[in-house]
Parts: sequence; C-alpha cells; structure tokens
Amino acid sequence: MENDQEELYQTVIANKYCIGCGVCAASEDSPFDMAFNEKGQYQPVMKERQAAEAYVGNLCATCPFSDQCRNETEIAASLFGGSAGITFNDYTGYYLNTYGAYVKGDAFREKGSSGGMGNWIAAKLLEDDLVDAIIHVKEAKDGSGRLFSYQVSTTVPELLDGAKSKYYPIELSAVIKQVMANPGRYAIFGIPCFIKSVRLLAEKNRIFDERIIFTIGLVCGHLKSDQFAKSIGWQMGIEPDKLTEIDFRQKIPGRKSSDYGVEVSGEVAGQAVTKTALTRDLYTTHWGDGLFKYTACDYCDDVLAETADVTIGDAWLPEYEKDSNGTNIVVVRNQIIQDVIDRHREELFLEALSMDKVYQSQAGGFRHRRQGLAYRLYLKDKKGEWRPQKRVQASADATAKRKKIYVKRMALVEESYRAYEAAVKAGDFQYFITYMNPILKDYQKVNDRPFVIRALGKVKRIFLDPLRK
Repeated sequence: MENDQEELYQTVIANKYCIGCGVCAASEDSPFDMAFNEKGQYQPVMKERQAAEAYVGNLCATCPFSDQCRNETEIAASLFGGSAGITFNDYTGYYLNTYGAYVKGDAFREKGSSGGMGNWIAAKLLEDDLVDAIIHVKEAKDGSGRLFSYQVSTTVPELLDGAKSKYYPIELSAVIKQVMANPGRYAIFGIPCFIKSVRLLAEKNRIFDERIIFTIGLVCGHLKSDQFAKSIGWQMGIEPDKLTEIDFRQKIPGRKSSDYGVEVSGEVAGQAVTKTALTRDLYTTHWGDGLFKYTACDYCDDVLAETADVTIGDAWLPEYEKDSNGTNIVVVRNQIIQDVIDRHREELFLEALSMDKVYQSQAGGFRHRRQGLAYRLYLKDKKGEWRPQKRVQASADATAKRKKIYVKRMALVEESYRAYEAAVKAGDFQYFITYMNPILKDYQKVNDRPFVIRALGKVKRIFLDPLRK
C-alpha cells in the first residue's frame, strides 16, 4: 500500500476492526482525528489530504488490531516474563498471584461497581508516592454531548468521582496529549485492548514510556456504543438526546451482586428527572446478547488484560455472588503492585484463587473469545476476507449448536444497530422491540434460553419497581 496510514485504514478501519482507542490520533501531526460515527462509536477520520500525506510514522505498530503490532503474549513476556515467582497460563497470561478480594472499609467498595479494588490500588499508588496522577474515565461534563471521557485525577477524592464501570465508548488521544505535555508519573486504567495500545505506544515513544508507570486493566466482555446508554434511558422514558447521566451499576442490598440496578437522569417534558430500575427488567441489557457491541470485540482474545500490571474484574462465583456489595477477582503481575497489596493487607478481604476459579469467574467470556473466535476467524478465512492475526487459530472445531450460536451472535450485533436506527426514525422505542423480538427469539431458542415476548407496556412497568425515583 502507499503508506502506513493508508494500510491502517484499508485493513483495520475499513473492515470495522477498529476499537476506537485513539492512539493513532494521539500525536499532534497524526493524519487522524477521533469522532463518533453513525453507530455512536469512536472511530478515526482522516484529516485533510495534505496533513495525511505529510505524516511520517508507524501507526500500524501501535494499533491493537493491526497485523504489524506485537501480540499480548509477546508484550507481556517482555514486561513480566523474567520476574521472580511469575507463572504463565493460557487464559490469564503471566501472573504472580490471583485473588478474590474487596476493600473492608472507607468508600471504595461502597462507591465501586464491585469490591472497590481498582480504585483502592490506584489510591494507594497516590498515597505511597508511587505516582502523581491517575488516568481514568469520569463523567465528561464538558459540553461535548458525550457522557464520559478519560481524565486525570491527582487526589483520592477526585479519583473516587470516577468510581464504577462505564459501559460507554471512550478514547485516549486527548489524554495522551495531556500526558506528553505534562511531566509526571501516571497510572492508567483501561480495558484489555486499550492497555495493549498503551503498551505498544510506550514501546515507540520514550517519553510516554517514562511517564506511564503502572497500568490497571479491567476484565472486559466487550465495549458498547453510546446507543447502549441511550437505549437504557429511552426505555425509562428519557429520549436519546435528553439523557445527561447514567449509573450502569447500582448495588441493591439483599440481592445477588449480579442483580444490580441502573440509574438515569435527563429531561422529560422540560423537567429534570432521575429514574432507577432493575437492569434485568430492561430490554437491551443482557450482556450475552451483545447488543450495540463493537465488531472488533468479536476479534479479541484477551479477557483479563494480560499486558496490565494488575487486572481487576467481577468475581462471578457462587461463593461471592450472594454479597450484594460485590467482590473482585484480582490478577497481579507486577511485584510493586503486590508489595502495595501486602503492605496494606489489613484493609482488605483477600483470598487466594486457583486458576480454575479465575477461569470459572469469566467462563462465558473465555469460551466466546477462544472457541467462538476460532470459528469466526474460520468463517472470515473461508470467505477470503481480511481479518486480524490472533493468537487463537482459525478452526471449525465446534459443535453444530455452538456454531449456530456464534453466527447468530454476530447477526445480533448488526441487527441491534439497524433496529435502533429504525426506532429513532419512528421516534418510538417500540420499533426497536418489534424489530428485535423475532431475532432474539430465534437466537435464544438455539441458546436454550427461555424467551419472553416483550412489548413497550412491559418495559414501562419498570417504573412500578420500588427502586424507582
């Protein structure tokens, strides 16, 4: 191809494998800017031709879905492979220790989605003078119309303002420019592919490498378009362009940790409103359906952020799920992080987990990202279409039932966007339900999940839930 950016565009971007991380747009002379597309996903857009032609660099080497970048195992081996006490597992990658954990006191567990371990570790890095600032996702509140963005916090109160999971598209280009312009020691939170892109950029940029001291990975099922958040608000009576805030993970005392609520705020008939409902009562929130997913997520084989110094996720295990306050799985790869945990161990509930338990806690994700990915790669190769090179090898070695499930999941993603577009044109969320009901019914029949025909009236009954505000 003519040049590096053209190759990146023709392979990753044009074929919908871009995750929108923004690393390709992070340098001042980059040929790309980041913008929302019609699906509510961040994607790179080419600047004027003259600027694009003037750029000299290797963008493909820092793109997490390019064939020119190093894979997760290679990156992690150079970071952790020679460390004392390190072990390797095909699913976890390199690790020193794995735990089930939560923070006993303070506000970390209360304000967090689960056990509070991610922000607790970040707070200890600040308090122990190991970093000067934390890069994480917070409410945007910048007039951009976006609900969340990457920001920099330098104090624990600022850090806690960004607590909880955000199932929403974000990108790194602006905050990377901020790091490059402001010397300091930073720790950064990110989903697996974002941490990978940070590591790849650090390999190419000495200043960035020197300033990013620690990476905190988040276990990831997949990244959502902003249509996911808007669909939730819409079901609860707030039209898409009137949604101003959303809390995706509201803990409910007395229920399982997996049975949580969601809270939305916005404007209805000129009045500010806040409404809360059980997540399981909403139409678009079953994670396994994958509605509003980025296509790239179906071509990722990293569940546990294998290139991160430490990974935090939900401990979806029977022994922990009964506690509505939540419990984390923690995978430690960096000895300094382990030392921080050991030094403040009295503040934590900390229980060693076996590899079997770690796998069990994310079994569905591993199955979809390994066996399912192998079959998706096989289908791409069969059609002769370009796709990223992955650690998983293309294979049709799955049962007929699993193959049907994987194919129907791919269809669900695309159909959810079409259904949302139809609903927006009609100005009525019922169009989304009518469009998706037969598709979901067909999928759930193959997947052995009971299907309940849902209509707008049923969805509206969430307002009778005692959680309603």
